[in-house]
Amino acid sequence: MPREVSPIEVGYWLSSEEHGPKELVAHAVRAEQAGFRAAMISDHFHPWVRAQGQSPFVWSVIGGIAEATSDLRIGTGVTAPIIRMHPAIVAHAAATVATMLDGRFFLGLGTGERLSEHVTGERWPAATERRTMLEEAVQVIRALFDGGNVNHRGEHYRVENAQLFTRPTVPPLILLAVGGPKSAALAGEIGDGMIGVAPSPRTVQAFEAAGGSGKPRVGQLHVCWAQDEEAARDIVHRYWPNGALKGGALTDLARPKDFETALELASRDSIVSGIVCGTSEQQHIDALGTFASAGFTEVYVHQIGPDQDGFFNFYEDRVLPKFC
Repeated sequence: MPREVSPIEVGYWLSSEEHGPKELVAHAVRAEQAGFRAAMISDHFHPWVRAQGQSPFVWSVIGGIAEATSDLRIGTGVTAPIIRMHPAIVAHAAATVATMLDGRFFLGLGTGERLSEHVTGERWPAATERRTMLEEAVQVIRALFDGGNVNHRGEHYRVENAQLFTRPTVPPLILLAVGGPKSAALAGEIGDGMIGVAPSPRTVQAFEAAGGSGKPRVGQLHVCWAQDEEAARDIVHRYWPNGALKGGALTDLARPKDFETALELASRDSIVSGIVCGTSEQQHIDALGTFASAGFTEVYVHQIGPDQDGFFNFYEDRVLPKFC
């Protein structure tokens, strides 16, 4: 029996790979003005491909967004607290921006990609080990959010006499990225919500079965608004070819130019597959509805390419009113 479609909140995705820090703050302000009530921001050390051209330090950008906006909720999409940043440092950063945002921040966590995590020179673990690292990292972060003096000696992390003195009255929600049933089950068990990149009912079901019932179920939708569909496809082909890569190719490549090499044989159709291109209001609405049908409660829309103003005008006038 199909799942009953429920209302869904539409948010805006801030792409750190494509935009510099000042532009990201300006986009957050414009998103709030357009009627988006929430935004998520990617956390990378490198862009996926060099054409994207950016990758600012996310915590500095969030500080700017905190001061420039009034009501917009903001979350990381997602931070990997496993190698590049120790979970105690992630807790420190998250507690600070949560204090600045005064209840408007949520912490999205995941197991990351080698592209951004290998920069410290540490070994890149396999997926199963990364999940155990994430589970332990969440334990450390929650302990620090509680405010006491934390000492921890685990399989992967050590913490010695750490205490957060700047922290919000209420700790931010922790949402975990999911890509399949195992990560969905972990998110349901230890997370306050899940973040998925595809409208998969099976992923939602695995999340709910593991304890996620009633918790936020967040998705990401890639679109490219442009004056016509062909122009949008050209933009996607240039700025977001990495969408064609799946599985180990997405998580295990080390450098932007490695992604470019892997994508040399990818067809144009495979690169734009699944991305809503052009100005068809109904196509954008239907794509958002697919997430609602799969059981998601929120979906964050990533506008690919430099034309954010056209996207904001289109969504403000044509799409968001259908979901408010």
